[in-house]
Amino acid sequence: MYIKYILILYMLWVIVCVHAQQEEDALRIIQLDSVTVSASYGRSVARRMALPVDVADGRFLTERFTGNLVQALQHLPGIRSMDVGSGFSKPVIRGMGFNRISVTENGIKQEGQQWGADHGLEIDAFGAGRVVVRKGPASLLYGSDAMAGVIELSPSPQPLENQTFGETMWLAKSVNGTLGASLMLGRKHDNWYGKFRFSEQHFGDYRVPADTVVYLTQRQPLYGRKLKNTAGVERHVSMSAAYRRGVYHSDYAVSNAWQKTGFFPGAHGVPDLSRLQDDGNSRNVESPFSWVNHLKVSTHQQYELREGLTGLLDVGLQENRREERSLFHTHYVNQPPPETDPDKELAFRLNTYSASAKVRITGSPVWEHTAGWDVQYQRNRIGGYSFLLPEYNRFTTGLFWLASWRLVPTFALSGGIRYDFGQIHSQAYEDPYLAAYLAGQHYDSDRIEAYRWRSYPVGRRFGDVSGSLGLIWEPGEAHLFKANIGRSFRLPGVNELASNGVHHGTFRHEQGDPTLSSEHGWLLDVSYACAGRWLAFALSPYAGWFDNYIYLQPVGEWSVLPHAGQIYRYTGANAVFAGAEMTLDLDFLRCFRYHFSGDYVYTYNRDERIPLAFSPPVSLHNRLTVNVRRVQCHVEWQHISAQNRVARNEDPTPGAHLLHAGAMLQLPGAEISLSFHNLLDTKYYNHLSFYRKVEIPEPGRNVQLMIRTPFHILSHN
Repeated sequence: MYIKYILILYMLWVIVCVHAQQEEDALRIIQLDSVTVSASYGRSVARRMALPVDVADGRFLTERFTGNLVQALQHLPGIRSMDVGSGFSKPVIRGMGFNRISVTENGIKQEGQQWGADHGLEIDAFGAGRVVVRKGPASLLYGSDAMAGVIELSPSPQPLENQTFGETMWLAKSVNGTLGASLMLGRKHDNWYGKFRFSEQHFGDYRVPADTVVYLTQRQPLYGRKLKNTAGVERHVSMSAAYRRGVYHSDYAVSNAWQKTGFFPGAHGVPDLSRLQDDGNSRNVESPFSWVNHLKVSTHQQYELREGLTGLLDVGLQENRREERSLFHTHYVNQPPPETDPDKELAFRLNTYSASAKVRITGSPVWEHTAGWDVQYQRNRIGGYSFLLPEYNRFTTGLFWLASWRLVPTFALSGGIRYDFGQIHSQAYEDPYLAAYLAGQHYDSDRIEAYRWRSYPVGRRFGDVSGSLGLIWEPGEAHLFKANIGRSFRLPGVNELASNGVHHGTFRHEQGDPTLSSEHGWLLDVSYACAGRWLAFALSPYAGWFDNYIYLQPVGEWSVLPHAGQIYRYTGANAVFAGAEMTLDLDFLRCFRYHFSGDYVYTYNRDERIPLAFSPPVSLHNRLTVNVRRVQCHVEWQHISAQNRVARNEDPTPGAHLLHAGAMLQLPGAEISLSFHNLLDTKYYNHLSFYRKVEIPEPGRNVQLMIRTPFHILSHN
């Protein structure tokens, strides 16, 4: 365990800093007075964008920190967390997820296996300084994969004065025995800025308020109410540097994320009650398990060519490796184990190269223009004795132009247009062992031939136009009205075109359709916000119409693959999305604040006249916070409605009421928070979780302790 090294490094660093302070005129420690800023960063961002936008700053993330970034963001209306156990989550915006959401860090779009819901974002939650969430079609800036919105992660603002700074963070959770820590060290000196962070989390099998689960119609016991072999470890290392001088800015970042987690054996492969027996060790990771390694290198260059004309360049390189490991277990009697690495069930190695160039014109007090070009190339290679996705190459590029016009300070128009082109080439994959198995099961020759080729070669080209038009109106200092209509399009992913196999992380057989065309959609957003001294209110209704909306449809047909369960097939449909989000903040009696947030999503498949699968239910958060000097306490009641509007062959999910509470203590040089999630140990299900399919409820009562100790030492110039 590397966590102990974080403590050792921190202690050494403090000793060095204390020794340096003893040198005359070398360093000096300054306690800065607090400063109140009337115009928040989030409000200034909202006034510049016609699309709805939420900003989660450092304070918001700290108060809701769980070691999982997406779970913290789901406290924003319209954002949901598609959880897989207690460790990994995928973001969902207004009922859309996966390849419809772009996640960017330091200006580079995070590229992994976004189609897979059984692992997280591979981003260090300890290092998130500020998160901007853009809801709605953001394809103009970020390409076709931003149909539902964008989650932008950026580091904390750089300090203005020369200094050495850092922090340690310690995390412990009871539901799965999490022990986590993070060490950050940084230095600001004149034009240079550098930062290093190392984070690690270890967690064990997690507890659920249930004694049994159901997989492939078999009821299986949970010994000690724990999901066996769901333990794991995360390790993140990142380094960044920046240089600022006059009109030239440059940033450099390198990060590596490594995760290893076990699969619950009761839902992986052949159901076997013997594999669920308690082994007496809740922290070991046995087979089957998966591991992910995500390496990312990026740079941002910015140069002001002349006054009002700025050039920007972002370049990134990423390597995402993912493997699923399981003791060789053939479903076909005639399949021999591989000669090398026989326990490698699935392997994916995705290399991504991306670049984006922009020119921003801000010379006029009325007009502002941004034009740009971006390009991306991906290469994916596979391995293992099972099959899910073929090898493929993917190339995309796009040209865009954006403009805003502000004739008067209270009214602005914005709009833009973009053209994208993409092509996908995937390889064929033949499975003779499956063909022999089906022949032995006396399937007809047509069925055998259809399944022999798990993937046919696919060579597709796509191209289309997206655009938007919006307005921002401020009738008064406290009021803000925005409206935006946009057309977006999305290229189908390789999983939607060519997948054909058992996805154990989601407990189903997934099939692609190589004839699918790209998605097209129109989305209308309207929002109103008002903010006063003691009251803030925001309402954002929206409606969208989509042609050929691609989704996983449970077809009600059992797979011919042994122990594969039901088939889910990617298909296109005409669909409607509509809903609304609302927030209310009320300050009273000086130290009290009441916060309410809620959202509603309505989906409708116009072809089959039924709801779409995996539609989120209504969620309401009621949070009461009291601040007394250095202590902040809160209690939160969360309502999750039942979801009975489900697709064909999809199970409904009952609703639940959850109670949460917590407290935070501010001390000189330290910040301590204690929180209680699901205080009443309520049994409930996440309708978006793929554990829902096997009737695995969400984690039970969790007590979390977090300690943060920041420091900074100012230097003489």
